[in-house]
Amino acid sequence: MTRDTHDEARELIALGESLSDAQQGWLRAHLEGCEACRHYAEAVNEVVRTLHSMPLAADARLVRATQIRVRFHASRLRETRERLWLVAMACLGVGLSATLTIPLLWRLFAWMGEWAGVSPLIWQAGFVFFFFAPALVVGVLLLARGTHLANDGEHLR
Repeated sequence: MTRDTHDEARELIALGESLSDAQQGWLRAHLEGCEACRHYAEAVNEVVRTLHSMPLAADARLVRATQIRVRFHASRLRETRERLWLVAMACLGVGLSATLTIPLLWRLFAWMGEWAGVSPLIWQAGFVFFFFAPALVVGVLLLARGTHLANDGEHLR
C-alpha cells in the first residue's frame, strides 16, 4: 500500500518544528501546490497558537502535592549531602590517623618481632594483616548487609 502525499504532508505538519531540512523543503514545496494541505497547515498553526495563548492553571491539590514532593526530595538531598560530608570527614580523619600511626606501628611490630625472635618476614606479614584487617572486616560486613545502607531500606516499601 502506498502512502498518499497528502497523508504524508499532514503527518509532517503534525510534527511541527521537529522536521529535518529535507522534510521541511518537501513540505514547503507541497504546500505551495496543494491548497487543501495549506488550509490544513494554517488550521493546525491556528490551533497551536490558540493553545499557547490559553492560560493554564493547576488545581490547588496538585500544587500542594507537588510542593510536598519537592520539599521531601529536597530534604532527602540535604540528608544525603550531610552524610557525604560526614563520610568525607571520617575518611580524612582515618587518613590522617593512619599517616601518623603507621610509622609507630611499624616500629612496634619490628620491636615485637625482635623481642619474640621471629623472622622479619613474619612480623612484616603480621603488620600487613593488622593494617588491612579492619578494612576487610568492614567490607565483609557491608557486603553481608547488602545495599541496605545505600538505599536506607527503600526496597521494603
